[in-house]
Amino acid sequence: MNWLKWITAAALAGTSGLAVAGTCTATSPTHTVALVELFTSEGCSSCPPADAWLRRLPAAGYAADRVVPLALHVDYWDYIGWKDRFASARYTERQRAYSAIGNSRFIYTPQVVFDGHDFRGWSSAGAFDQAVRAANAQPARAKISVILDETEAGVSQLRVGAELPKDADRANVSLYVAAFANGQTTNVKAGENRGATLEHDYVVQQWFGPIAFDGDGRAELAERIVHPGRGGVAAFVQSQRTGDVLQATALAYCRAG
Repeated sequence: MNWLKWITAAALAGTSGLAVAGTCTATSPTHTVALVELFTSEGCSSCPPADAWLRRLPAAGYAADRVVPLALHVDYWDYIGWKDRFASARYTERQRAYSAIGNSRFIYTPQVVFDGHDFRGWSSAGAFDQAVRAANAQPARAKISVILDETEAGVSQLRVGAELPKDADRANVSLYVAAFANGQTTNVKAGENRGATLEHDYVVQQWFGPIAFDGDGRAELAERIVHPGRGGVAAFVQSQRTGDVLQATALAYCRAG
């Protein structure tokens, strides 16, 4: 199936996702969905409350058609005695890139980045809701479709397609895709959180991108994903110059049969 055919098939499935015979699909809505990235670490004593806040977002009314949450575990806390099994230097590099865009001289945890920009009001329910409402009120500047074909338990064939309808939005813009896991539990035995049992959702375990758009304003990705069954895939389109997020969407893993 070529790009146009499968992107059209995904669009027909609707924005909420559809599972048929081991196939799940989702397409982004016509409004902008907010991307929320939490930079965190199991070695950081101030991070568990932020981790818990991110996990509660769906229960607080922020469904996937409003907010796409991701937890990126950084590796610079590993030196104090506890190595975070989810940490990656790649996520630290991403956080440093945000710092450079914002002309900040340092990075910190927990940090919430909202649609590509540092957001320190995340712990205020009112401030966060206002930011989400403002983002959702904007028309989407990109279209994204995601298809997951569950070939066997814990294995999916992933296809993502994105389109930029306006020429003005195509400069220095890339597609990113992240596979995330939910329901992760760690018994921390050292470091600042020694003795604590930490629970995590939206933990990024695989990262793809930046993926360039072609001259027609299209980008695509096809990958085989091995996953724990709980979690899903997020995809978003972002300006590499400003950090602005043009659109985001997410799809939970489906099961064959």
